[in-house]
Amino acid sequence: MPRIAAASLAGTAIEFYDFFVYGTAAALVLGPLFFPTFSPVAGTLAAFVTFGVGFVARPLGSVVFGHLGDRHGRRPVLVASLLLTGASSVAVGCVPSYGTIGVAAPLLLLVLRFLQGLGLGGEWGGAVLLTAEHAPAARRALWSSFPQVGPAVGFVLANGVMLALSTALPDAEFAQWGWRVPFWVAGAPALAGLWLRSSLAESPRFLEIDDHARVPLVEVVRHHGRLVLLTAGALAIGYAVFYAVTTWSLAYATERLGVSRTVMLTCVMAAVVVKGALTPLVALLGDRYGRRPMCLTGCAACVVWMLPMVALLATGQPLLMFLGILGALIAFVTMFAVIAAYLPELYEARVRCTGAAVGYNLGGVLGGALTPIVATALAEQSGRVPWAVGVYLTGIGLISLVCFALLPETRPVPVPAVEPATG
Repeated sequence: MPRIAAASLAGTAIEFYDFFVYGTAAALVLGPLFFPTFSPVAGTLAAFVTFGVGFVARPLGSVVFGHLGDRHGRRPVLVASLLLTGASSVAVGCVPSYGTIGVAAPLLLLVLRFLQGLGLGGEWGGAVLLTAEHAPAARRALWSSFPQVGPAVGFVLANGVMLALSTALPDAEFAQWGWRVPFWVAGAPALAGLWLRSSLAESPRFLEIDDHARVPLVEVVRHHGRLVLLTAGALAIGYAVFYAVTTWSLAYATERLGVSRTVMLTCVMAAVVVKGALTPLVALLGDRYGRRPMCLTGCAACVVWMLPMVALLATGQPLLMFLGILGALIAFVTMFAVIAAYLPELYEARVRCTGAAVGYNLGGVLGGALTPIVATALAEQSGRVPWAVGVYLTGIGLISLVCFALLPETRPVPVPAVEPATG
């Protein structure tokens, strides 16, 4: 289990590094470089639209790679998704700016961002299922939480590289070529991840299945459609909170409040480090007290914290901004630390790779794709304190709370090999 968990963590860290480095670049530099004819706010919105395309692609990636995972095994998904995401990330760093090739530049960004999302849509399902289906039932939430640490590691690596470059380089050089370096170096860890995953054994649960679904998506829609919609709605608040504090807040603080890139990136990174460290500890609580209670608690905390969070961000004071972000991420991790065990337990094994991944990534479309765009537009129409952003996030949280309340508990029922879970 430690070797499987480490390989899953490493792979998700690499893929989320690729995904997050784009979000940071979109918040800091992509607007002026690829949309120079727009106003500063409109340019940032356009850059966030290209960022959102990755989320739109993720459910499609879940379908494509979920079909592969349910028909041919979880292990091939890990290799194919990592290869696609790594290659498209390196290519982003090579796209010329609008000043060099005109409108072809943002179009190329859209295509490559779509491919990034396609790969990431398959990554989560493969990594989580391989870990969850190897793990003993009594500690499934704990072992499954390690792939959930990967996004925190990927985020810190992506923003650490961006922070180092933005600090070391003059603004003109950072805008000209410095922002491209994190994309160029993405190829090396992707190759290392492929080597690490090549020796993993296939999931024992998958090997037990003797009647594989012919078209997994059709079965998921036909027999688990309500479950997919509920999980997507439930997870929307987690995505909304995470990308509000890690993407929108960067643009808001640097453009509206005049906070330096270095200070803001440091605040966000420090909070994400705490979030990553807490993930396995919260997962242990999920093994003891259940998945659903942890999700309901975290979701309720998000609802309560959103308005205080935007008030703390609006102060422009680094310590207060850090506390606002930290509180939001602690509420977030209370939910998402157990999701990697919870979602697979909700689906029967023959369609689990498709069902769990589609629900997870549809939540990303609802919460992650729109939040930076909507929050930027709402903040622009607000005063110094963007209360409208807090209200928007609170509303998403209330919807997610209802969805979590309608989902069943799964602990301590063992994951079945073929029979669907009750409820």
